[in-house]
Amino acid sequence: MAPAWEQRKLSELVEIERGGSPRPIERYITDDPCGLNWVKIGDAPELGRYITQTTEKIKPEGLAKTRQVYPGDLVLSNSMSFGRPYIMAIKGCIHDGWLLIRDAQKHFDPIFLCHMLGAPQMLNQYRMFAAGSTVNNLNKELVGKAIVSLPSKDEQREIGIVLDRLDSLITLHQRKYCGVASWMLGVALVRLGSESGGAFGEMKHVLQ
Repeated sequence: MAPAWEQRKLSELVEIERGGSPRPIERYITDDPCGLNWVKIGDAPELGRYITQTTEKIKPEGLAKTRQVYPGDLVLSNSMSFGRPYIMAIKGCIHDGWLLIRDAQKHFDPIFLCHMLGAPQMLNQYRMFAAGSTVNNLNKELVGKAIVSLPSKDEQREIGIVLDRLDSLITLHQRKYCGVASWMLGVALVRLGSESGGAFGEMKHVLQ
């Protein structure tokens, strides 16, 4: 049997920072093509995980009041669409409705990390940590407390491939597979079996 995956606090593995907004924001919005991409919740795709464009830009002088993100960074919505992660495909700036998740030490495959951050197990942890408080939004301290699994990079890549395949099936057959999605993602992250057999092997078999 393969060894169990290491369990760590997310804050021990990645940088987590809150976005910010220059105010009043209307003074910083610009039509200049040289402006900085201003990433809003509405710029995130309904299906898919990459943010590839923004509808608005801000003036460069607003940079000191916001948080800059780069291709490969992850952003996590901390209000509205609570806890939804996306991978940045462009350079831009985020407001305080986002958290930046930066894997500076390259512990994770970005697709695996994106799937993991949006898994039901993570959302349940956020709710548990926020229980009894007045916190309605995610913050860096709350997200940083979440316990995550740290498979090998090879295992992460393989899990990412399997879950991407599942995403494609969900897109084509939303109702049919929506119940299967949570089960398979839970199996991958809890790791009920080894890579070559057990529950993870069953996942791969189902999606072949």
